Amino acid sequence: METIGILQILFDVLLSSSLLLLAWKTLTSKNLLQAIVFFITFGLLMALTWGRLGAFDVAMAEVAIGAGLTGALLLSALVKLKKMNVK
Repeated sequence: METIGILQILFDVLLSSSLLLLAWKTLTSKNLLQAIVFFITFGLLMALTWGRLGAFDVAMAEVAIGAGLTGALLLSALVKLKKMNVK
C-alpha cells in the first residue's frame, strides 16, 4: 500500500473517532457552555468529514448552519439563561 493511502486511512480513522468522542462528550457534559463548545467543534469536524467525502455543498451548509448559526443561537440562549439565574 502506498504511504498516501495509509495516511488517508489514518486520517479518516482519527476523524471518525474524534466525531464519536465529541458526540459522546456533548451528550454527557454537565456544563452547558462546555456542551455548546463541543457541539460547535462537532459541527466543524462534521463539515471536514463532508468535505473529505466530496460533498462540498453539504460541508458549507454544515459550517454555516450547524456550527455557525446554531452555535451562535445556543450561546445566546445560554447568556439569557444566565441572566435569568437558571442553572
